[in-house]
Amino acid sequence: MRVRLAAALGLLACAAASPAAARPLVIGAGEHLVVRPTVASLALRASPGGPVLARVGRRTMFGQPVVLAVVKRDGDWLGVTAEALPDNRVGWLDARRGVAVSDTPIEIRVSLSRRVAVVLDRTRVIRTIPVAIGAGDSPTPTGRFAVAEKLSGAELGSGYGCCLLGLTARQLHPPPGWSTSRPWFVAIHGGGGIGSALSAGCLHASEADLRYLLRTVPLGTPVQIEH
Repeated sequence: MRVRLAAALGLLACAAASPAAARPLVIGAGEHLVVRPTVASLALRASPGGPVLARVGRRTMFGQPVVLAVVKRDGDWLGVTAEALPDNRVGWLDARRGVAVSDTPIEIRVSLSRRVAVVLDRTRVIRTIPVAIGAGDSPTPTGRFAVAEKLSGAELGSGYGCCLLGLTARQLHPPPGWSTSRPWFVAIHGGGGIGSALSAGCLHASEADLRYLLRTVPLGTPVQIEH
């Protein structure tokens, strides 16, 4: 996925909601917690109460709401994945201030060995999507990520198909010749070679499946990518 969104995605990185501490956190089954910043600058910390790793605002570079998927919890502190953080680095925020907490029943699980993306609704499979994955020298990263952007082809230019779901995952091994001085983000978008390992790290899907994802998958949806 040669992300010409480098000027946008490459630079990307709620009033207090007290009920967060009482809500059950379920990862991998049922409902999944997500948080929306309600302040202009929300600190993501290295640990609960620890030093600040990064800050996020209420809107992305494309004007969409910032929605962060919760992957860990420690009392009132929620650990999230975000574009502003390296792959598989958790940023901690205090759920009692500066965020609105909600949940989503939708989850995406990607199997690189099977080359499919499975969409689940409360553990029930609702769609299985064949995908192309990263080539050997530019593999698709594994770990817990989330959907950070939902964009149409008109916003992206040619090369991405009808639409794109930008993930919080970063490509740490870009193909030869790509700049290493800026981050490259992984996405689900259009392209050929479905069922093969040939991309620069992104997941290629059919136009029909992409349109389904754009309709069905909300921002902040957790994405688990496994070998």
